[in-house]
Amino acid sequence: MKYHLAQINISRFKAPLEDISMKEFVDFLEPVNKFAEESEGFIWRLKDEEGRAASYLVNPFEDDELLAINMSVWSDVEHFKTFVYKSVHGYFLKNQKNWFTPIDRPRFAMWWVPVGYIPSMKEGKQKLDQIETQGPSSSAFTFQKYFDNNDDVIT
Repeated sequence: MKYHLAQINISRFKAPLEDISMKEFVDFLEPVNKFAEESEGFIWRLKDEEGRAASYLVNPFEDDELLAINMSVWSDVEHFKTFVYKSVHGYFLKNQKNWFTPIDRPRFAMWWVPVGYIPSMKEGKQKLDQIETQGPSSSAFTFQKYFDNNDDVIT
């Protein structure tokens, strides 16, 4: 069976997206997502009903209107890692303190899904919970300790 890489990440905004302090982030949200969609290895990303970034979705995880969710599927870890760290996305990652506050739980998880499978937000939350309670494993992992789709550690 062939697999793709699913990922979820959550962050807590410092202010609602309409707040002037969020302007730079909001101005680049759609262009960065468009760039992701055009990047090699991109398969799918979570969007709201209007096709906008998942940041506009109502958070299904907890009663926190400022919690942002992002989910996507990529062909493999290397293509996803290139997008995260070596593209315009890296600027926003390096400057995340401008728009986000710390969260006292794991914010990121990756896992393998069969080709053609689209993960749910519930599944993504389960993967974050799994990392929080059990640490990285072959069924939910991070960039610091990740596994190939044969359950081999790639650290």
